[in-house]
Amino acid sequence: MEIVANVLVGLVAALHAYILVLEMFLWQKKPGRGLHGFDPDMARATAPLAANQGLYNGFLAAGLVWGLIADDPTGFRVQVFFLSCVVVAGVFGAVTANRRILFAQALPGALALAAVLVAR
Repeated sequence: MEIVANVLVGLVAALHAYILVLEMFLWQKKPGRGLHGFDPDMARATAPLAANQGLYNGFLAAGLVWGLIADDPTGFRVQVFFLSCVVVAGVFGAVTANRRILFAQALPGALALAAVLVAR
């Protein structure tokens, strides 16, 4: 079960690294604009906000990678902390911005968190 948990944590980290790239570097290009259906003017106007969000997603990814490479008990605790942050951010995003965030962010984080806790 530990291998499954590590794979899920790695996938959540990769997801947040992808979100970092999307929000920080591709926001004004087709992939970023297509995410929310923004026209070029709206994408340009919201790019600083998106870059800020992207940076925070990068911190989540970095924390999850840290949790994967750190020895226990630190690795376990770091994974639980950052996965909990992912779930809370996903639920908050679903309530305040877009319900899709619940499935795109909170659900993968919750599944990884459950796997980490069961593997322990």
